[in-house]
Amino acid sequence: MAKTVTFEDPSGEGKPIELEVTKVPKDLPDYETRMDHIPQPDPYYVDLGMLYKLAALEKVRQDHFDDTPLHLALRGHMGTGKDHDLEQFAAVLQTPHYRIPLTGEVRDITLIGSVKLHGDGQGGTESRWQDGDITRALRGPALINLSELNAAGAETLFALHGLLDRHQALELPTGEMVRLRGDVRVFGTLNPTDLRDYAGTQTLNKAFADRWIIWEKDFPQEDELTAMLGRRHADLAPEYSVLIAKLATEVNASFTSVDSRTRVETPMSLRTVLDRIPAGLRIYSHAVDPLRRTWEEMVLPHIDPYDRDHYETVWAAVARIGPSKAPF
Repeated sequence: MAKTVTFEDPSGEGKPIELEVTKVPKDLPDYETRMDHIPQPDPYYVDLGMLYKLAALEKVRQDHFDDTPLHLALRGHMGTGKDHDLEQFAAVLQTPHYRIPLTGEVRDITLIGSVKLHGDGQGGTESRWQDGDITRALRGPALINLSELNAAGAETLFALHGLLDRHQALELPTGEMVRLRGDVRVFGTLNPTDLRDYAGTQTLNKAFADRWIIWEKDFPQEDELTAMLGRRHADLAPEYSVLIAKLATEVNASFTSVDSRTRVETPMSLRTVLDRIPAGLRIYSHAVDPLRRTWEEMVLPHIDPYDRDHYETVWAAVARIGPSKAPF
């Protein structure tokens, strides 16, 4: 009997969704390597509802659209946890996870593959086809995350068109057709295409964008950030958790503001909230004001100089001075 996993809706609105975990055939030539690509569940991950949404889409795919491509891309600002959501979805389903960054330096031969020369053991060479990153992932059970979709060059995007539409196949230069298997899912992530400083990004080609379902991924809210801090740093004093969450929420509200007079250009990412600030609180726990010292040493150095005044305004309005008790 197939092993299953149940996804619960954190909001309590939707019914539980049951999906089968992935079974990786042991006769695959790259079985061991593929098994190594199954991510470990993050014990500190807090599902804000994205895993349930991903499971709902997967259930619809399996029940009604098994022959129709439904590829999903998550769009959100840096530090909102897009890639982490997809990795943890793969972890729950025990699916090999392949994250393939589509930077401007990536070329179609890197993704698809190319013919390379190999020694024949007799002093000569012979030509052999070598799979690229995406071709390798497509050959077995996989959750593929094409990260930073809107940073890819045009030749890369056009090379993927056939895979992502009803053709559902990647045609190799050798003539081989690598078809999209029923146990392979293609996802993507991208940053919003506004005036932010996301170097190398661009507006997606409309024909390419039409091949995706695009969901927005917003910054976590104050109570959600507090829950994340509590999960990851259980020994952190609640006074600190609440204040850090308030600071991040206020800064990110300014980041997403449409008012150019109050808008900052650097958000407080989850990396800052969950990693850098707690690390700083441990380093500067001896300081008179540990949170203020951490703010100066671990937060402000990441901020553009012209944004620091606003960050300091947020500090003055939300904190003024940090808690007097020890952080841990």
